[in-house]
Amino acid sequence: MSDYHNHQKKIALINDMTGFGRCSIAVALPVISMLRVQCCALPTAIFSNHTGFESFYYQDYTDHMQPSIDEWKKLDLSFSGICTGFLGSARQIAIVSNFIRDFKRPDNLVIIDPVMGDYGKPYPTYTREMCDHMKDLVHYADILTPNMTEACILTDTPYEDKKWHLSEIEAMVEKLSKAGPSKIVITGITQGQYVANFCHEAGKSSRVLRTHRIGTSRSGTGDIFTAIIAADAVNGVPFDRSVKKASNFIKKCIQRSIELDIPLTDGVCFEEHLDMLISKKSGGIHYV
Repeated sequence: MSDYHNHQKKIALINDMTGFGRCSIAVALPVISMLRVQCCALPTAIFSNHTGFESFYYQDYTDHMQPSIDEWKKLDLSFSGICTGFLGSARQIAIVSNFIRDFKRPDNLVIIDPVMGDYGKPYPTYTREMCDHMKDLVHYADILTPNMTEACILTDTPYEDKKWHLSEIEAMVEKLSKAGPSKIVITGITQGQYVANFCHEAGKSSRVLRTHRIGTSRSGTGDIFTAIIAADAVNGVPFDRSVKKASNFIKKCIQRSIELDIPLTDGVCFEEHLDMLISKKSGGIHYV
């Protein structure tokens, strides 16, 4: 393998690109870059604005993914991390599976955010076939970042709108870990006035990390969370520390968005706090 283009840590980011609404590549790329990792984006689709608005325009990029991958192969690129987000079809999931097989090395990491649903239901575009393919994709993950809905889908656990017992979450995590990932964080677990993340790391005791809940759900927060986890992972930051940092960063961004009266559809004004990611005081960047 040539090192000509491989002198810097890089993450291959496979997700859609949204022009307005602050989500997907549009938020993950600056976050990863701020954490001193080169972000190489492979778009799955291009959106004018995300689908939470009344109308939007988009172009499906499935047919363009493999030609782009082929060019990366010609350049003999290697990646410190491979990070996946929303995948819009079974065909895209298959392309990503092949990408991971082609670019996976013993010393790099695969971070999968299995974006499939929320609030107890799969997204309307997610068919049973796609859910099954996503279960197969999880086998390649070193790090997995599902929300509660997605964890239920991946483990065939009936979703209930209730306070989940830790034993129930631990059972799902154990099932997920047997599929492949050594690190799992189930995000966005509501616990009264708190939002909790359940962290599992092979060989260590599981932990529940909580932050005070502020405001309501906004677009792009999951993409920001996974971007921080991915960049920190290739920089050698301890997993629990990374989860804490991502949670605190998103909380600050939501708080600032409320102060500026940013509409929920417009995501979080993370730009206001990017410097927090590399501040030692806030538990920012860490090299080993």
